[in-house]
Amino acid sequence: MNFFNTSTPPKGQEVLTTLLQHQNVTINRIVSNALEEGVWYDQDEDEWLLLLEGTARLEVDGDEKRLEKGDMLFIEAHTKHQLLGTSADALWLTVHITS
Repeated sequence: MNFFNTSTPPKGQEVLTTLLQHQNVTINRIVSNALEEGVWYDQDEDEWLLLLEGTARLEVDGDEKRLEKGDMLFIEAHTKHQLLGTSADALWLTVHITS
């Protein structure tokens, strides 16, 4: 499998592919196309993310974060956050770590 070999989902949608699930770690690839979600998350696990392509806007604990290609972000468990929007070519790598 090649991480970058993927197709773009329809506008306003995303595709999540779990690449590895081992013990307390889950690694995902997410392809987003002009997604405007606005759903609040309060996850039980820590999340580290890397935006490999495109741009994205998130709100984390009331603070807006603007991410560009190459930006990384760590979100601790139970930190309220939401995805505000992405570009049409957003490609993410996310790592979820449970205690």
